[in-house]
Amino acid sequence: MKPIINCFIPFAGVAQVQQTVQGLQETDLVNKIYLLASEPINETIAGCEVIKVSALNSSASIRAIADHSDAEYTLLYTKYTTLELGLFALERMIHITEDSNAGMVYADHYQIAGESKTNAPVIAYQLGSLRDDFNFGSVLLYKAEAFKEAAGRLKADYQFAGLYDFRLKLSQKAPLVHINEYLYSEIENDTRKSGEKIFDYVDPKNRGVQIEMEQACTEHLKEIGGYLTPEFTKIEFNAGNFEYEASVIIPVRNRVRTIEDAIESVLKQKTVFKFNLIIIDNFSTDGTTEIIDKYSSDERLIHIIPTRKDLGIGGCWNVGVHHEKCGKFVVQLDSDDVYKNENTLQTMVNAFYEQNCAMVVGTYMMTDFNMNMIAPGIIDHKEWTPENGRNNALRINGLGAPRAFYTPVLREVNVPNTSYGEDYALGLNFSRHYQIGRVYDVLYLCRRWEDNSDASLDVVKMNGHNTYKDRIRTWELQARIALNKK
Repeated sequence: MKPIINCFIPFAGVAQVQQTVQGLQETDLVNKIYLLASEPINETIAGCEVIKVSALNSSASIRAIADHSDAEYTLLYTKYTTLELGLFALERMIHITEDSNAGMVYADHYQIAGESKTNAPVIAYQLGSLRDDFNFGSVLLYKAEAFKEAAGRLKADYQFAGLYDFRLKLSQKAPLVHINEYLYSEIENDTRKSGEKIFDYVDPKNRGVQIEMEQACTEHLKEIGGYLTPEFTKIEFNAGNFEYEASVIIPVRNRVRTIEDAIESVLKQKTVFKFNLIIIDNFSTDGTTEIIDKYSSDERLIHIIPTRKDLGIGGCWNVGVHHEKCGKFVVQLDSDDVYKNENTLQTMVNAFYEQNCAMVVGTYMMTDFNMNMIAPGIIDHKEWTPENGRNNALRINGLGAPRAFYTPVLREVNVPNTSYGEDYALGLNFSRHYQIGRVYDVLYLCRRWEDNSDASLDVVKMNGHNTYKDRIRTWELQARIALNKK
C-alpha cells in the first residue's frame, strides 16, 4: 500500500520519540512524520520534520496539523511516552474508517506500567459524550479531509481546549468510531486508583482549563440546537400539603462504621421549621440496622426497610420521597458522609425560596475517614453559574453536594433506580426547566475511605459508569434539541 498517513507525534526528547518513530516508519503506510515541539530541537531525527507548537491541545496546534495534513489520513498520537503498534494495526484502522465512513477512529489498547501489561478498553462515542476528558486512548486516526474541514470551523484560539473544541466540531459532521479491538500498546504513567482521579476536573488549579472547556461546549450546544437560554419556570412552593418542611433522606446498606455519624449530624440540625430523617435501610447485614434502631425513640427518625429486593440507591430514594411523612423539600446525605455543622439544613431550605429553584446544590469538602481535609479540598463547582450552569452540566461529570429537591417536582420525575449517576440524571432533568440554586459555603463533608463505591474501580466498571452517564447526557440532549424545535 502506498504511503497515505501523515503522523503527528508530541516531542519531549529524542529518547522519548525514537522507538515510536521507528515503529511508524516500519510500516509502509506512513508518508511523513511530524514532531510537535514547544522548544527548539537541537538533534535531528531521521525522517521527521518539526512543527513548533505552544501546547499540544491548543487551537493553534490543531490548525498547524491541518495545514500539514496533505496525505489521505492524519494520525495524532497524544502521549509523551512510547507507542507500540499492533500487527497491521494501521491497516485495520484504515479499513474500519472506510467501512464506517468515520471522520475519526480510535481503538482499545494495552497499557504498560513497569512490568505489567493490562487491557485498556474504551467506550463508544455518542451524542452525549460531551465530557472533555472522554478517553479515546492515545492513537487517533482521522480522514484528513474531515480533519481539515473541522479545523476550518474553529472560531476560538484556545490554549487548553483546542483539541476538545476540534473534536466537537468534527462530531457534528462525521462519526467518531470506536474499534473494540486491541490495536496498540502505550506506556501509562498515571497509576492512581480510580477514586483518586475522579476529582481532577474540579481541582482549583484547573479552573482556567475549565473556563475554556465550558466556552467550547457552549458553542457546540448552540451549533447543534441543544443550548438553553437562562429562562426558567417559576415555582410558587404551594403544591401539596406537607406536615414537614424538609426531610433528609439516607439510603444505606452495610455502613456500620459510618451511619451513626450521619444520623447524629442530621439530628443536631437547628432549624426554624419542622424536619425529619428518613433512612431507607436496604437489608443491611453488618449491624447497621441495630445502630439505626438505637435512635427509634426520636420521633424525627423514620426507619424504613423496603418490601422490595430490587432497589438501588435511586430506588431507595423513591421509597423515601413517596413516603407520607416526606417533607416539602428533600435533602441528600450519603451514609458515609456528614453535614458540616448544625446550619446545613436551614441554609439549603433557605436557598429554595431565595433563588426560586427546584433543586439546590451545596459545597462540600473532601476529607479522610477522620474528617481531616484532603486534596483537592473544597469542591464548590463554580462552573455551575445561574447563566450557563444548565448547559455546562452536560460537560461535567457531577454536580456537587449536598443536593436537595422540591418534592412535588421530584415525585413527578422520580429517581432512576440505579446506584450510580442517579443524582446526575436528576440534575440534568431538573435544569431543563428549572433554576438550580447554589450555596457556596461548605455544608458537607465527603469522606473518602476504602469502602467508597468508587474508591478503586476496574476499567470495566469505570467504562460502565461512563457509558451510563453519556447515555443520560444523550437522552437529555435529545430532549433539549426537541424542546428548542417546538
